[in-house]
Amino acid sequence: MQIDLEAERKEILNRYKALIQACKRRLEKGDKEMIRKAFEVAVESHKEMRRKSGEPYIYHPIAVAHICAEEIGLGATAIVCALLHDTVEDTDLTLEDIKGLFGPKVAAIIDGLTKISGVIDQSSSIQAENFRKVLLTMAEDIRVILIKLADRLHNMRTLEHMKRDKQMKIASETLYLYAPLAHRLGLNAIKSELEDLSLKYTDDKGFEEIVSKLEETEPERKKFIQKFIEPLQEILKEQGFKFKMFGRPKSIFSIYNKIKNKGVTFEEIYDLFAIRIVIDTPLDQEKSDCWKVYSIITDFYHPSPDRLRDWISTPKSNGYESLHTTVMGPEGKWVEVQIRTVRMDELAEKGYAAHWKYKESAAEKENNLEGWLRKIREMLENPDANALEFLDDFKLNLFSDEIFVFTPKGDMKTLPSGATALDFAFDIHTKIGEHCIGAKVNHKLVPLSYEIKSGDQIEILTSNKQTPKEDWIGYVITARAKSKIKNALKEQRKKVAEEGKEILEKKFYKAKLDFTLQNVNDFCKFLHLPNSLELFYRAAVGNVDAKEIKDFVKHKEDPEKQLQEKQIPKKLSN
Repeated sequence: MQIDLEAERKEILNRYKALIQACKRRLEKGDKEMIRKAFEVAVESHKEMRRKSGEPYIYHPIAVAHICAEEIGLGATAIVCALLHDTVEDTDLTLEDIKGLFGPKVAAIIDGLTKISGVIDQSSSIQAENFRKVLLTMAEDIRVILIKLADRLHNMRTLEHMKRDKQMKIASETLYLYAPLAHRLGLNAIKSELEDLSLKYTDDKGFEEIVSKLEETEPERKKFIQKFIEPLQEILKEQGFKFKMFGRPKSIFSIYNKIKNKGVTFEEIYDLFAIRIVIDTPLDQEKSDCWKVYSIITDFYHPSPDRLRDWISTPKSNGYESLHTTVMGPEGKWVEVQIRTVRMDELAEKGYAAHWKYKESAAEKENNLEGWLRKIREMLENPDANALEFLDDFKLNLFSDEIFVFTPKGDMKTLPSGATALDFAFDIHTKIGEHCIGAKVNHKLVPLSYEIKSGDQIEILTSNKQTPKEDWIGYVITARAKSKIKNALKEQRKKVAEEGKEILEKKFYKAKLDFTLQNVNDFCKFLHLPNSLELFYRAAVGNVDAKEIKDFVKHKEDPEKQLQEKQIPKKLSN
């Protein structure tokens, strides 16, 4: 097939112009020139390359940069990095070249993106140890993961050109890691699209079934939404509100999950869509105006008392703010209504990247993000953590819903749903966690394992004599508490092992055996123990007896004879 290079050149320029259009309002002096330079470097570097679809490779970096600009709302530095994100890995360009052309900040982000790509995209599965490196990079500059999410989103949008096994791998990985990350960073629109696209490849039948049912019921839904919102529009206009009101269908993935997990049919899902009301109001009136709108709606339609969610007074830790209520609409159908302001809506769609626009109100959210990244750094600082456990803990803390609890002084803390009094103690301070003997929840005594609930006020009781116990691991769900308990137990073991070392030395002396490193290591092997620390610990708690040392001495004198003696009973028992 003849390739029309001139037509492709025009298309590349058109896509570049659309990219500049998408980020125009955020560009400062000199930004446009820098983006142009990055574009030219990327075009030159990728000029011989094509994607699986046969298109020029440069379409991909431009698309990723476009997602960063338009759908995430990132600035010039990130757009430059998005254009160059594959150059170091796939072309002759080196990190040093990037540094010379665009400076150390861009080079550091590209380095992070290259590392992530090497870890996640090349291996047959995400190796937990490497995943740790990915997170370290992310904790240093959040733009790394935001650009990676844009990269993954474009790959998911063009996944049909891949082989089936590759599609399955990429889609599963997206559900496992990227969708939760998008959720945690407040990128709701991207999270939903990643989940829906993943489902399309992991269960195409289930996906198609829901899509066709949504299409079938669309006219009926539109009619119902119109009937629902017309009277509300009139009242809100009368009251002088500037607003937009529309129906938002639930994502295919969330409908699929409901059908699968709750055993309901498509027809039985009452909240297939939510009505969203976005009001345009000044920052200082946001809260009161949202509640006014809530009041108008619930005067008109009966609310379900247990379905009110107030994320305006206490935003989610990914920055999400909104007021949700479920009301009884026409024809006896329940309808979820989401009330938010223009600012809240933009934050909900674009997450933290939208904060550049709302600097005065962003400080608190920045702290939330910073707090989360700090927790990641803490988790990563524990060098001995079992990498797979770490990955599971991290996933759990990414996915879980949140609860809001209070200290005795009234300070609010955010913890994952299912957290216990002991999790709360470690969240306040490591020492408080280590010395915790119990807690008072709403002035009543509870054990360490008590599962706390939103709104609880918790006072932690401590004693200097208390130290972490082995069974504490089963009492906590947060990664922070788990790693702190494991570290403390390890330290305790070391102390006990120090005493055990002296005890063993005396036992060796009695058996006329030199207490050398070689002998200690050989004895470990003889007892099938992983290391000397374990051996000393056992000696301290009385689990190494004189007979074992005698056997070891015999073994040293005549290993063959010992081996035969050990095997005789086995043969007899066969």
